[in-house]
Amino acid sequence: MAEKTVVYWGTGRRKEAVARVRIMPGTGKFLVNGKPALEYFGRQQLVDAALAPFRVTDTQGQFDVLANCDGGGISGQSGAVRLGVARALLKAGDYRPELKKAGFLTRDARAVERKKYGLKKARKRPQFSKR
Repeated sequence: MAEKTVVYWGTGRRKEAVARVRIMPGTGKFLVNGKPALEYFGRQQLVDAALAPFRVTDTQGQFDVLANCDGGGISGQSGAVRLGVARALLKAGDYRPELKKAGFLTRDARAVERKKYGLKKARKRPQFSKR
């Protein structure tokens, strides 16, 4: 019979990226789509951004993180994992004041603006010719 381990989960979104994050008491292992986080993201800065909620709540190394990311790019996925981790920490303990103060519970609503007809991009106009 499998042993009972407590698993806390949270879903994070950023731009087009979606991350389904599970945290469980452990040693601080961080896997994204089955790979170590640094190998998946390729930059330590993105890994640090994703793990920021643990630093704010002083829980570094106390939880193992399993994240499943889909859509968007690596920067958006890192932001999505950060929100997912923060939401999972809410269920794991009483960390709401610290996470709220750091702004980790707010979904970043910024996204790419749509292209408008008659323009080259969202706001860039075609070159004006007087003659």
